[in-house]
Amino acid sequence: MGDVADIRVENGAPGIKSEDARINGWSFIDIEGVDVGTYVENAKEYLEQNLEIPTGYSISWAGQYEYMERAKEKLTFVLPLTLAIILILLYLNFRSFSEVAIIVVTLPMAMIGGLWLMYLEGFNFSVAVGVGFIALAGVAVEIGVIMLVYLNQALTDLKEKATERAEQISDADYQDALLHGAGLRVRPVMMTVATIIIGLLPILYGTGTGSEVMSRIAAPMVGGMTSAVLLTLIVLPAIYSIVKKREINFFNQELSKS
Repeated sequence: MGDVADIRVENGAPGIKSEDARINGWSFIDIEGVDVGTYVENAKEYLEQNLEIPTGYSISWAGQYEYMERAKEKLTFVLPLTLAIILILLYLNFRSFSEVAIIVVTLPMAMIGGLWLMYLEGFNFSVAVGVGFIALAGVAVEIGVIMLVYLNQALTDLKEKATERAEQISDADYQDALLHGAGLRVRPVMMTVATIIIGLLPILYGTGTGSEVMSRIAAPMVGGMTSAVLLTLIVLPAIYSIVKKREINFFNQELSKS
């Protein structure tokens, strides 16, 4: 061997690896207390300022960061598509832009509880968290749709009674009708929210294989359902009352003319 090679002991990689026809070496990093994306961004900035890379060398980031980047690319397509589908289904159901706007405008409040629970649990934003927020948006919209259906029904009944009596709708009658319609959904909403929260708590605080991913999917749902109760039972009927007030005024004007 001495005739054909210079044999000596040096520190280096335990083996020769190649990828894309280029020799490469791997450095494994275990992080704690920070999400993968933030760590890599900070590491890139540090290496750019403090490391001189020789000609022919390059640095690339793989592992969980690479998977996260691929998932983020898909989420940039999935999230707008999901919101577009929600808007289309809402319009097909109500045939009214104002009612679609009511749900869309109040929807961010359902996200507040999820953000607070993530903060309290010390979770960073990840792909799993994004999936949880997508699921939360679907459930919050579903609950809001049911509430609007009952509010519309109460308003329709109020108009029919006013037409039969040939009397204009007073503010007191208008508020009582909306309170009655919203009150019919208190028990179903509470049952739905309680079922979701109780069902996801074991996933949120469970341990074992896959629990780190599943807990981050469950956190937005558990926290978001808490704020969704306030959204559905208080905020949404209040905004509905303001938006539909103009319609009631127009109805009273038409009724007085006839």
